[in-house]
Amino acid sequence: MERDLRPRGGRPWSFDRDAAVETAMRLFWRHGYEGVSVGDLTKAIGVAPPSLYSAFGNKAGLYLQALARCEETHGGLDLAAIGSAPSLPDAVRTLLEGAVAAVTRREDERGCMISSGLVACHPDHAELARDAAARREALRGRIAQALSPFAPDDEAQRMARYLAAVMQGISIQARDGVASTELQGIVEDVVAGIAARNA
Repeated sequence: MERDLRPRGGRPWSFDRDAAVETAMRLFWRHGYEGVSVGDLTKAIGVAPPSLYSAFGNKAGLYLQALARCEETHGGLDLAAIGSAPSLPDAVRTLLEGAVAAVTRREDERGCMISSGLVACHPDHAELARDAAARREALRGRIAQALSPFAPDDEAQRMARYLAAVMQGISIQARDGVASTELQGIVEDVVAGIAARNA
């Protein structure tokens, strides 16, 4: 992205906005919203606070852009592949194996920034928490849609809720340092249960 982007006042920003969002995303992913200060952000990005406020409004504005970046570039879920799987157990395996890969891909950024972000927070950040919850709910809806070839709508909705809960647990365990091989064991147990139920 071009470095000579102009804020509202017309003066060029002295930093790469795209790189700033990427840097912020990684900080928020590692430490959570409340674990990252404006000072941490400005130091990592290499700008003074006024430049950061001019570019993003405030820390919350930068966090929302970082969340959007995370969804776009680190989702790790191929929902099209899920919908075209030969059976429901295969679809579930594809979904959960993608989730395990996504949350264990980088040792220093384990878990999912959206799944585990702002689950609990200071009341001042309630609006951000609602945004994170809405993103989780939107993903659940997309999973239900991907499962629709395998089950009636009410069953696909229920299954998506269950799988979203499993994925959230996988994300938290990944943040706790659980090995991907152990997380794969969860995938096998879930798939086996679904296969038995649909036998």
